[in-house]
Formats: sequence, C-alpha cells, structure tokens
Amino acid sequence: MLVKGTHYRTVWMDNGSVRMIEQNRLPFSFEVHACNSVEDTCQAIRDMTVRGAGAIGATAGFAMAQHFLDPKQKTEDALEMIKRTRPTAQNLFYAVERVYNQAANSRKPSSAALEEAQAIANEDAEACRMIGENAARLLAGHPRMMTHCNAGWLAFVDWGSALSPVYAARRNGITPFVYVSETSPRGQGARLTAWELGQEGIEHAVIPDNASGFFMKNGDVDIAITGADRIAANGDTANKIGTYMKAVIAKEIGIPFYIAAPTSTIDFRCPDGRGIPIEFRNQDEVLWKSGVTEDGKIERILTSSPGSLAKNPAFDVTPARYITGIITEKGIVKPSELWELKR
Repeated sequence: MLVKGTHYRTVWMDNGSVRMIEQNRLPFSFEVHACNSVEDTCQAIRDMTVRGAGAIGATAGFAMAQHFLDPKQKTEDALEMIKRTRPTAQNLFYAVERVYNQAANSRKPSSAALEEAQAIANEDAEACRMIGENAARLLAGHPRMMTHCNAGWLAFVDWGSALSPVYAARRNGITPFVYVSETSPRGQGARLTAWELGQEGIEHAVIPDNASGFFMKNGDVDIAITGADRIAANGDTANKIGTYMKAVIAKEIGIPFYIAAPTSTIDFRCPDGRGIPIEFRNQDEVLWKSGVTEDGKIERILTSSPGSLAKNPAFDVTPARYITGIITEKGIVKPSELWELKR
C-alpha cells in the first residue's frame, strides 16, 4: 500500500535481516526497523513493533528462516521460542511450522526455509488482495462502515483483511466512509487504521470504543467488518478486545457483521472458541499512554490513578451466531460453512 505515494510492504527480508515498518512509532514517525537475529525478530513480535495476524505470520516465517541461515541454537529451541511470542495468533503457528517442515525435509535447509518464508509472505499479500475483490460489492454505493483495531495492510504483508474491501471499493470508484474505533488500550484504530486511511485519501472518523453502540443505534452504520487472529472450526472468532461487544450490538440492531481473514487464520484443529488461548499483556499498556507533544516529541505518561492495578486481555471471542459471514480469499461463507473451504 501507499506511504506518501510510495508502495511498501509491512515486512520483508533483506540479506538475512528481517525488515519491518515500526508500528509502535506510527503515526507520529515512519521508520523501518531491522532485526538481524532470530532473537531480535522474536522481540519485535512480542513488543508489537510488528503486529496483526498476517504480518505476525510472515515475520515468524522469516524468523524461522533466519535460524536456518545462521543456526546458533537447536532448531527445536528456535521453533518454540518463536511460537511463544504471541499465543493467540494462528498465522504465526501456520507460518513457522510450514517453514520448519519445508527446511527439515530438504537437503538445503537454509534455501528451502527462505524460499518457503517468502512464499508465505507473497501468499498473504495475494490472499488479502482477493479478500478485497470478493467483498468490495458489500460496500456498493456510499456505505458507512465500522471497523475495530487495525486489520489493514499494516496487519498483513499488504492490502489487509477488513480494510482490503475498502481499498478495492475505492479503486472501483466507490467512496465509503469508515468509522474507526479507537481500540484501547494501544489505540491501533486511532493510530494505525486512521493513518492508513489518510494515506489512501479515504474519508473516516475516529470514535471512542464506547461510542460504537451510539452510532449503530442512530442508524449511522451500514456494515461492520473486522479482522481475526484465530477462527475456530465452528466459526467462533478471536479478535482484538472489544470486537465481541460490537458484534452483539450489531446483531441486536440488525447490522451485518463480517469477519475478514485469509484461510490461513482458520484453525481447524480448534473445534470452537473455548479452545482459543487468550493472551494477557502487560498492565502498563492500560495504565500508561504515549503520544506526541506540540514540539514533536513522543512521550509516555501515566493516565491512571497511581498505584492502581490493571487487567489487560488482548483478545475476546465472538461466537459464530453473531457473525453474518466470513470473508476469505476463496469467497464469503457463513461460519457454519468453513469446512467447505477446507474441502
């Protein structure tokens, strides 16, 4: 996608170094971060320098390739270290296991690993492009769409999932308006989704998380589309914390609520949402906030009562009954039809 008119991917590999857009600095500063070792790449996944389902998956695949290019520990140890970085993200497990298996069964493990990791990144970008093509029709006319968190190109290698239909619609002459839920506590909507839409010239407004029901009830929203970090076999879906509330409200009011994700996000080994592990992150993400001052300095400040503790679940699970459809690169299906995609 575009940054000041220049095309970028979210993550790529260059001479053994994993390069990625530094998402913790956006939208205040655009920087490219370099990870020169498996440990560096794992840390970038943990601290959310790179984040989002597909981007995490591609980065994990590149991390596994880094190991085979310069093995400094047992392969099984490197594999487990990468897997521990973000336990909810299905694409991470999909990518790292795929690169590991390809390299382990090759006479040239380093070449096989690098080739497979690059293939995963390319497939992610193409799958997200197809998600946009398949769902652009849902935004016919001048629709008012609501989304949550960031499931745009920053969350994948390119195009994104929930925002890919917006970008495809825009290229087809449709002009959607997007309500961007701020997404506390880290503000991925306010900071990343809003920045992406601004780069693409798409009209949007950032709204507080707890204002979503207000706008839906007032008839200001035609459709809601979010991404997913893991989809169980029955269609139950884990996504950024706050997604469940929006899905319940949309169902009550009668607003179509869609999940957009490549099929690599579907975990057919997980029967339902009860089997999806939920990551709890550091309480400081709730208690402290960062932003930019008038003179351009990025600062971190305490915004909660000193001494208070916080609980910080990163995801919640939306039951399949609240989901109108799941948008994939293979088409749009009902949650109950996921097994058709596998077949």
